[in-house]
Amino acid sequence: MKVAFLTSEFPHPKMGSSGGIGTSILNLSKGLTAQGHEVSVLVYGQKEDSFFIEDSISYYQIRNVKLKGLSRFLTQRKIQKLINRLVAENKVEVLEAPDWLGFTSKIKPKCPVVIRLNGSDTYFCHLDNRPIKFFNKLHEKKALQNADALLSVSKYTADLTKELFELQRDFTIIPNSIDVAKFALDTTETNENTILYFGTLIRKKGLLELPLIFNEVYKKNNKARLILIGRDASDILSGNDSTWQMMQSLFDKNALQNVEYLGSVTYDKIKGNIASAGVCVFPTFAEALPVSWIEAMAMQKAIVASNIGWATEVIEDSVNGFLVHPKDHNLFADRILELLDNQVLTNQFGAEARKTVLQKFSIEVVAQQSADFYQKVIS
Repeated sequence: MKVAFLTSEFPHPKMGSSGGIGTSILNLSKGLTAQGHEVSVLVYGQKEDSFFIEDSISYYQIRNVKLKGLSRFLTQRKIQKLINRLVAENKVEVLEAPDWLGFTSKIKPKCPVVIRLNGSDTYFCHLDNRPIKFFNKLHEKKALQNADALLSVSKYTADLTKELFELQRDFTIIPNSIDVAKFALDTTETNENTILYFGTLIRKKGLLELPLIFNEVYKKNNKARLILIGRDASDILSGNDSTWQMMQSLFDKNALQNVEYLGSVTYDKIKGNIASAGVCVFPTFAEALPVSWIEAMAMQKAIVASNIGWATEVIEDSVNGFLVHPKDHNLFADRILELLDNQVLTNQFGAEARKTVLQKFSIEVVAQQSADFYQKVIS
């Protein structure tokens, strides 16, 4: 089978920065090629038009057409022409694209189009209680309506998307995946009093709740340390350029002395930080299906995370982690303290967490589910 992915981001040194969508496409591409399928990745918004093959994956870098007021439309036409050429050359049988900004709204190639929900702009605006942008919603709805088939990384995201866009179509649920081999068990010594958050520092990820949670932890355990890893982001609601700056004013003076912000670090270094952490925390308000949770679970880490929406599709409360609402600062802190104080429970959660990842979120499992789905669409 010959599958193409269309995306604006991908984690490759030649292609600039990338978020969760790009990582998910990379993992799925590796899983599909390992099963003998041919994969092409089309990345638009690049500095130049280019083609190369690496690790059995064909990459097409696409430079956007620059013309005021027509850039999006002309770039879509350019991409449609490329896809149709690849279809004619028998290099592509099915195309998958994310829902973000509805970029396929005016792309109608000569092959089936699958849209996979990772969370649209409309979806995240709704979860963030921000105004929904009219034209973004228009494009996203049209892309969903035009698609030959629809996927979602979580049932929660599918159900809310159907509601927001008033869709009468069904979604097949296939989650994000990770390369479990890259997040194997680590012999690094665990610092039992270390609490780790990794991900973007941004309001929607609950980072303005985390200082208030840690203040409560510190009151009962002044040896507890909070490590933060990830890119600092501006805050849309307040207009502040730095979420980290906003966070610092929310910590109690003494608690702040036990907080360390490492900024963005390499992928390999993050794995080292996960391995040495006592507990990983994710007090987020807005996700589709968070890869960071799955990575921590694969390394047998006990997690305290948000209980909103998608969460129960990843973690079973009190079985392989704890789920708490991010606004419930005291309970969130108590759950962290319970894990810091109980190594037996922490180990039990970690073992169950890795078992969950192997069963549901490994690239082998998800690639097979995706391949079966694509085959049905092509047929």
